[in-house]
Amino acid sequence: MRRKIVLSLFLIIHMFILSGCWSNNELTDLAFVMAVGFDKGEDGKLVGTFQIVNPGNVAGGVEGGSMGQGPAVTVYKATGKNIYEVTRQASSKLSRILYYSHPNLVVIEDKLAKEEGLYRVLDALDRDIQFRNTAKVVIAHETKAEDILKITTPIDKIPANKIMKALDFSEKLWGGHVTVNIREVLESLTVPGKEAIIPAFKVTGNVKEGKNIGNLDNTEPKAELSADGLAIFKGDNMIDWVDKRKARGIVWTLDKIKETNVPVDWGDKKDVISYQVIREKTKVTSDVSKGEPVLSILIRVKGNIGEVDVPINLKDRYVRNEIDKKVEKKIKQQVHASIKHAQSNQSDIFGFGENIYRNHPQAWDRLQKNWNEEHFPELKVKISVDASIMRTGLKNNPYLYQMKNNSE
Repeated sequence: MRRKIVLSLFLIIHMFILSGCWSNNELTDLAFVMAVGFDKGEDGKLVGTFQIVNPGNVAGGVEGGSMGQGPAVTVYKATGKNIYEVTRQASSKLSRILYYSHPNLVVIEDKLAKEEGLYRVLDALDRDIQFRNTAKVVIAHETKAEDILKITTPIDKIPANKIMKALDFSEKLWGGHVTVNIREVLESLTVPGKEAIIPAFKVTGNVKEGKNIGNLDNTEPKAELSADGLAIFKGDNMIDWVDKRKARGIVWTLDKIKETNVPVDWGDKKDVISYQVIREKTKVTSDVSKGEPVLSILIRVKGNIGEVDVPINLKDRYVRNEIDKKVEKKIKQQVHASIKHAQSNQSDIFGFGENIYRNHPQAWDRLQKNWNEEHFPELKVKISVDASIMRTGLKNNPYLYQMKNNSE
């Protein structure tokens, strides 16, 4: 009898525990949001743009194969006083429930980032139980976030995927950008002694024609999306922007370079040797001397010779050493210029203050109050670069060197 009572109680309890999916929705009732964008409206309200995938036009055809004839995504726009109101207004325009577990991208207009800051957008997204804080964040530079999300892209049918891949490949192969997600941006805004940087994107070409599906029928698209440097922040407000060439000094310092090209001069000829970086490590250390902080940056670089447009003998140790020195000088100049630029903006985007905070907490207690305004702009930074050539490719000496020797 006792066993039957226990079994009955066991079954009754599990009826409540295993009662099914209380919040389940059918796939046909969901609108999958791939990217969201936010602009500042004329009346100060937020303008939200939602890039929603059209399953019938994408299935089997994101990278090729059969697909529908219509656009891969549909874009909806809504206006509100805050993010919560914007999303509710957008929901009233759809026959499906907005589903936020898939967004990989958040686009914020530079005007909104400058005048209103990031918290107005990111705080609400970080609190949302559906929205992933691993979604990447980009700034729409000199254009609206709405336009970024409405441009059709020929190879990657979903524009959000094109932006994600362009950022990844640009970071990996060029080194002029860094990818950041919502969580990383919020950490930069809250960690003492560090300011945020966010990659920027722009639209080139005819924006109006780029929004039409006919943009996909051209061998040369009428409008294109491309990575466009880095946005620099102080607090949660955007204060400046640097192009991708100047941004490389920032990326070197942050130890984010994966691969890149360093052009080298030889004699009176500019950029005639291509040094391909394949391995890099940056180490930043801090010290306090006579009450003042001193930062030291050591960059170790290994690379290959990718191209040579002058008649030089690469077997000659002296020539190789000269190339190493020129590479070291070029990298040092890029890093030095990026630090001076950040100091002029009074924005410690490198996290030098955080380094002092972690290694010299007592000194940081004295420095943190006016770090960006007083101490960071006058900070002494020692830069050292150690570069070396690993390989010269499939050839040792260039054809120009062989031709010169044959003619003599």
